[in-house]
Amino acid sequence: MDKLTVEDLDLKGKRVLMRVDFNVPLESAKVANDSRIRAALPTIKYITNAGGQLILMSHLGRPKGKRVPEMSLEPCVTVLNALLGRKVKFVDDCIGETVETTVDNLGGGDILLLENLRYYAEETDNDPGFAAKLARLGDVYVNDAFGTAHRAHASTEGVTHHIPQCAAGFLLMKELDYLGGVMANPERPFVAILGGAKISGKIDIISNLLPKVDNIIIGGGMTYTFFKAQGKEIGNSLLEKDKIDLAKELLAKGTNKIILPVDCMVSDTFDFDARQVGALNEVGADAIPPEGFSLDIGPKTIEKFQTIIATAKTVIWNGPMGVFEIEDTARGTYAIADALAKATAKGATTIIGGGDSASAINKAGVADKVSHVSTGGGASLEFMEGKVLPGVAALTDK
Repeated sequence: MDKLTVEDLDLKGKRVLMRVDFNVPLESAKVANDSRIRAALPTIKYITNAGGQLILMSHLGRPKGKRVPEMSLEPCVTVLNALLGRKVKFVDDCIGETVETTVDNLGGGDILLLENLRYYAEETDNDPGFAAKLARLGDVYVNDAFGTAHRAHASTEGVTHHIPQCAAGFLLMKELDYLGGVMANPERPFVAILGGAKISGKIDIISNLLPKVDNIIIGGGMTYTFFKAQGKEIGNSLLEKDKIDLAKELLAKGTNKIILPVDCMVSDTFDFDARQVGALNEVGADAIPPEGFSLDIGPKTIEKFQTIIATAKTVIWNGPMGVFEIEDTARGTYAIADALAKATAKGATTIIGGGDSASAINKAGVADKVSHVSTGGGASLEFMEGKVLPGVAALTDK
């Protein structure tokens, strides 16, 4: 890290404004999954133990600049109280006189959670005036929200122009250590597994990874644009027509590196919204029927991918292998999750790139059996694409 970290700051008696990622799922006004809150605990505990007055800020959902009660951060207070064994304060705004008065009344080691930043459109607009109002709440600033580090928002980038010392928290440091280490100096063989619906979302990452990896395993919906580029029948499977030529280029560049499925699980009926799929048939990659929907990788592909993963020393995974939201078409994704757990047990470094992959590895029950599950889907993707993350770039240089 060439940036200041929380360990470089003098925290005692200071108001510490900290950006966290508490964008958690809510069900009946309760937190349904607290993993993102747990991920912030090391930095929270470090700051409060050092005598800092901690002001936490986050977004939740996409209220689009309006006050949406169903997207309030208040349910996070209950979780924080239980995890920390102490009372966390809450204020139902993130700027203004009431907030400033509450902050002024904090003592050393106290914790205050502000209301949803995105109740204000100025947050995502990175409005300088809004950023200045947030900055008035802190003497020092800590960013521990890797999940939003790829966004130049008021709370991640704008606020740093108004506070002299801006540092990375432990979670942000951990994410950058894992992802940065893998991208800079991976132990080989280095394998990337890319899935998900569309090739368009993964073009930059494929282009950036091709010179670095030994293999790129392709699965999920974007498989069929590659198949089409090879002249194969794909039936009603997902296709991005405008990306066929690009898929041809990528296949030519990665002749010996890009690994595609050899068989698929196909159905003649598919209703995603109703989470229903008809009878599944295993067919070869070159035998998808004209009316069929290919929805998952087949058993031969699973075996092929598992063999490659078993010999790898470094693996990054982003994107499911099929429609993992439906049990019948989640088998390929879960098989990959299981293969990663086994590779980790044999000493490989395995990194799950957030988003759907993190959800899949959790559903598969092996999240604690891989090296690292990223808390940021978009951020980890952009980092692997070789892009600068604004939330990291904005922090104070050492």
